Amino acid sequence: KKYIDECGPANFFGIKGKTYVTPKSESILPSITNKSLQQLAEYLGYTVERRQVPFEELAEFSETAECGTAAVITPIKKIVDPVAGKEFTYGDGKNPGPVCTELFTKYTAIQFGEAEDPFGWTEVVEL
Repeated sequence: KKYIDECGPANFFGIKGKTYVTPKSESILPSITNKSLQQLAEYLGYTVERRQVPFEELAEFSETAECGTAAVITPIKKIVDPVAGKEFTYGDGKNPGPVCTELFTKYTAIQFGEAEDPFGWTEVVEL
């Protein structure tokens, strides 16, 4: 219980200032969605850190979320550790934070062809 690895069936990330932080772990599967969000975050001017995330650092994030193919980005309102007696709350508890909202909006706009794809993620297939 020292480091955060993942969030249920999805990858985890946290926002601290202008930094996108996501766990580097040998025990979780690499996520194309998380890799894409890291690339997008850098493009938007964020620093990306892929490293071990100690449990205590949860208190320093302004936003946290899970990401993956099915979840895209699902903001996390609260993380509770009943054993340690700790609880971490993010945002206003009702709405996604501004960084998660921006990442989701831009990511899905590229995905659906509504915005330019500066990364070469998409390819038009004509039938």
